[in-house]
Amino acid sequence: MMKTRLTTILVFFFVTGIAQEKDSVMLSKIHEEILLRGECYDNLRYLCKGIGQRLAGSESAAKAISWGKKTLEEIQPDSVYLMPVEVPHWTRGKHESGTYSAMAEDGQLKPVSVALTALGGSVGTGGTITAEVVEVKSFEELQALGEERVKGKIVFFNKAMDAALINTGAAYGGAYPIRGKGPSEAAKYGAVACLIRSLTLADDNYPHTGATQYEEGVVRIPAAALSAVASRQLSKDLKANPGLKFNLELSCEAFPRTMQANVIAEIRGTAFPDEYITIGGHLDSWDIGEGAHDDGAGIVQSIEVLRAFRALGYQPRHTIRIVLFINEEFGNDGGQTYARCAKEQDEIHVAAIESDAGGFSPVGFECDLNDHQYELLKSWSGLFDPYNLLRLRRGGSGVDIRPLKGGRIALFGLSVEGQRYFDYHHSNNDIFENVNKRELELGAAAMASLAYMLDQTGIPSEK
Repeated sequence: MMKTRLTTILVFFFVTGIAQEKDSVMLSKIHEEILLRGECYDNLRYLCKGIGQRLAGSESAAKAISWGKKTLEEIQPDSVYLMPVEVPHWTRGKHESGTYSAMAEDGQLKPVSVALTALGGSVGTGGTITAEVVEVKSFEELQALGEERVKGKIVFFNKAMDAALINTGAAYGGAYPIRGKGPSEAAKYGAVACLIRSLTLADDNYPHTGATQYEEGVVRIPAAALSAVASRQLSKDLKANPGLKFNLELSCEAFPRTMQANVIAEIRGTAFPDEYITIGGHLDSWDIGEGAHDDGAGIVQSIEVLRAFRALGYQPRHTIRIVLFINEEFGNDGGQTYARCAKEQDEIHVAAIESDAGGFSPVGFECDLNDHQYELLKSWSGLFDPYNLLRLRRGGSGVDIRPLKGGRIALFGLSVEGQRYFDYHHSNNDIFENVNKRELELGAAAMASLAYMLDQTGIPSEK
């Protein structure tokens, strides 16, 4: 009995060793193909410079959808098609400005022009709103002021992201509620408009936009983000002159919802054609900047996974599905529609991978897994180690793929060195020139490597 058990163990390690060697060779080939012959950087250049910003509902987003479909078709997968998605249609218009007068050192009032941009979904001002400003850092401070000190004024939420947090995503999450709920909370106390400090760790004069969500039944007031520099200056001037009046003009306008689409391409699996590994990012961006890091990088990396597999002649066991999601920024309609269609069609999704953290150097994966799946992932650490993919952290994945959660599926988000991400995020600074070619390509290779390992090994549902 002892001899039989020892033989079994030796056979197991022998077979495992052969498999690991085969996988190591394939991961090396994936990296070589993408780093030496990759196309994602050129694709990103065209997406940013040839099309530019891609706000959901816009004509430029429609152009991006056509480009995505054509680019995927050129790789010659087994199928490419569009999945209709209903999305919002909002524009910021041509006019957005903020000005006020502040006391100069010589005792004279001087005009100050503020770097600001409307929050996504904001209503317009219908001309210029002029009102005094009250500064707060939290909802609790707003509540303490009460209607008596807020009504008829502009509320200025001057809350910075927590620079002490090493995880910049956590710092963003800590400040995000101000942008999402701030305008409605201010309106409950009679405010006529809302200003927020941009959600960024950079100390610059780029304002950062992003969606705000108006609460049902609450008056909708105009809302804008000030740059970090402008926020600091306004706070300083308010201390010197608490009664200063701010002039705000936003020409935002909302239109009826419209139809756009997710772009989908597939390589059919040889062993499990009805089981899907989904790989994607979101094709839409905000309407300032070029959406290079957010999320042009994720789009071209996902396309590159497909191209690399085709170039290497890799025939997956499961069906590999590339999805260019529409409208992550303005309500995640693409991700929700995709998940709903998958459920309606009884599709079996075993895994999904998303890149939506910027085109920076990859360091591993965020993952939403059960215990057994997590142990399997960790068993691949030796294969991932040469590529510095060592961060395998549970608790997250990606906004677009999150609606798929449930049952057997394992969810992954590409994790990157993201200390600079919020320097660019949702701003005019998010442009092609701020993406590094090698870092972008390494991210694509990391996604392809994970997809390969998931496809080869399969995803256990339970231990």
